[in-house]
Amino acid sequence: MLEDVRSHITRLIALYEGEKKRADDALALLAKSNSEIEACKKQIAELNRQIDNQRLTSAFSAQGGNPEAKQRLTKLIAEIDKCISLLES
Repeated sequence: MLEDVRSHITRLIALYEGEKKRADDALALLAKSNSEIEACKKQIAELNRQIDNQRLTSAFSAQGGNPEAKQRLTKLIAEIDKCISLLES
């Protein structure tokens, strides 16, 4: 009977250690995944900034005939004017 209890305890300890290792591995994978997600978010933000800069550059370099560029410039100028008026008050 005592041997049965010991074998059950040994088995239980082995199962616990196995599950603990699985949990540690899962936590490590989660941390790695979270860091990759953060890196991707930063890359997406940088690419969006580059796209906006490219669109703005295109708008400034547009020669007269691009109505979308004119509309973006008008909107940008209006935003700048609004900021200036808020700073002056």
